[in-house]
Amino acid sequence: MRIPHVPRPRSLAGQLFGMQAVLIAVVVAGYALFTYVSDRSQAEDAAGRQAMAVARSVADSPSVIAAIGTSNPTAHLESYSLKVQRDTQVDFITIMNPQGIRWTHPDRKQIGKKFLGHIKPALKGDSFTETYTGTLGASVRAVTPVKSGDTVIGLVSAGIRVEAITQRVQDQVTALIGVAAGALALGAVGTYVVNARLRRHTHGMNATELSHMHDYHQAALHAVREGLLMLDGQYRVALMNDGGRELLGVGPEVDVVGRSVASLGLPAPLTGALLSSEPRVDEVHLTASRVLVVNTSPVSGGERRGTVVTLRDVTELQSLMGELDSERGFTQALRSQAHEAANRLHTVVSLIELGRAEEAVDFATAELELAQTLTDQVVSAVNEPVLAALLLGKTAQSNERGVELVVSEDSGLDDGLLPDSLPARDLVTILGNLIDNAVDAAQGSLRARVTVTARTEAEAGAGGSALVLRVADTGAGVDPAHAEAVFQRGFSTKPAGPGGRGLGLALVRQAVNRHEGTLTVAEAEGGGAVFEVRLPLRGVGAGAGVDSGSGAGAGRGRASSQGSVSEGGTS
Repeated sequence: MRIPHVPRPRSLAGQLFGMQAVLIAVVVAGYALFTYVSDRSQAEDAAGRQAMAVARSVADSPSVIAAIGTSNPTAHLESYSLKVQRDTQVDFITIMNPQGIRWTHPDRKQIGKKFLGHIKPALKGDSFTETYTGTLGASVRAVTPVKSGDTVIGLVSAGIRVEAITQRVQDQVTALIGVAAGALALGAVGTYVVNARLRRHTHGMNATELSHMHDYHQAALHAVREGLLMLDGQYRVALMNDGGRELLGVGPEVDVVGRSVASLGLPAPLTGALLSSEPRVDEVHLTASRVLVVNTSPVSGGERRGTVVTLRDVTELQSLMGELDSERGFTQALRSQAHEAANRLHTVVSLIELGRAEEAVDFATAELELAQTLTDQVVSAVNEPVLAALLLGKTAQSNERGVELVVSEDSGLDDGLLPDSLPARDLVTILGNLIDNAVDAAQGSLRARVTVTARTEAEAGAGGSALVLRVADTGAGVDPAHAEAVFQRGFSTKPAGPGGRGLGLALVRQAVNRHEGTLTVAEAEGGGAVFEVRLPLRGVGAGAGVDSGSGAGAGRGRASSQGSVSEGGTS
């Protein structure tokens, strides 16, 4: 069984065209009908006035009054009435006696017969008009008395047939219909042009399709997690979805539509990217708490109409990439240490083969004590496992690059001291990037060294404590004029690599701001730069191992204890 074809709803432009065409047709038809009725009424009134004027002119004529007084009025009045009838363009003029017997008539056969119509008002001296059907058909006629003094001596009736009046109105209506048809055609053409333009803008979709598209549009805007920002030609916000508000830190109570991008309080590099007339592809920008990938695409159709901006949050991805970089560094350090261990093992084996067993034992013991001393030094100072592992890995990496990384004697950080509100991932981001930056700066300098301090200190007047991370290097230092710029994304004093530079310190600052801490840079003693991070430890008391001297002393005590255990284990 074949399913009958259901016609597709007309497009919105087509529906509007049909509605406008019908509206114009109804208006024109109504106006034509009104004009026809009005013109007919006006034509009948005009015919009545014309007939009355002719009848009174005949009744007032002295020759008519004189002819009525003769013995044969018809002989004197017939030719006169016919002449006046032709000159005044009326259909008949009838002159009769007071009893209504005709003296004249266009049809000679009707002369001498009684007038068909009302004459009583005229016999009383009044003139009147009426529409009446007589011998010539329906007509609009006027009847007026012929007086000699105050005596009515005759009557005059002049009339115009209704058929003639109708013909006049029809001629006018025909002209009106022609004008109306022209107006309808002109309106239809104008409507078609307007709706063709509308059809192009609506892509031929009907109202239902447009309504569904709007619903899908709204649902998509609120559903996607990615940020979507639409700017007009003057770089004002035309649309911002929920994801865009969240990623840019704009609250739902803030009305951003119509505002310039420059007034949103975004970081200068991000604002510059949004205001750029050139498309941007996968650019990384930082806000106060997020790392965003920004793509911009101009909307143009012969002229610039605006910009579509998409925003993706890669904060967690960037953090994971930082951790991955650290893991890669650890792997490289382990590979290097494995290579060195293999060399030392070959040395020990060779000494044994040469019969120098005592030298082999002394060599192996010295190497083991050196490695254990390094581990004990880091772990005794920083007992927090994540930071300890990070420092050990960075120490091996730094040694490979010819930079000595040491943990200062006043470091002291016990395991379990850091609250859950300070995740290890952020600590790796902060300390790892600071160490990498310091190693870059110190590499190639005389006695290249990076000194790391990690400890807790009491907050003056705050009744709490703070985690202090301090990284000093022996590099060239930081120009005071650039003390603020070094923390902005893209700033670097070294040539850009394949992945770009200037992101590490910006990520450090972002993580510090996220935990409401402070980040400063100053000149280190003996040259170089020292970066200091202070992070408040909420929920940790000021006396929880925070004394300025106890932490370091406890660390050194643990170092001695662990050193003796290691020594006993290797003897």
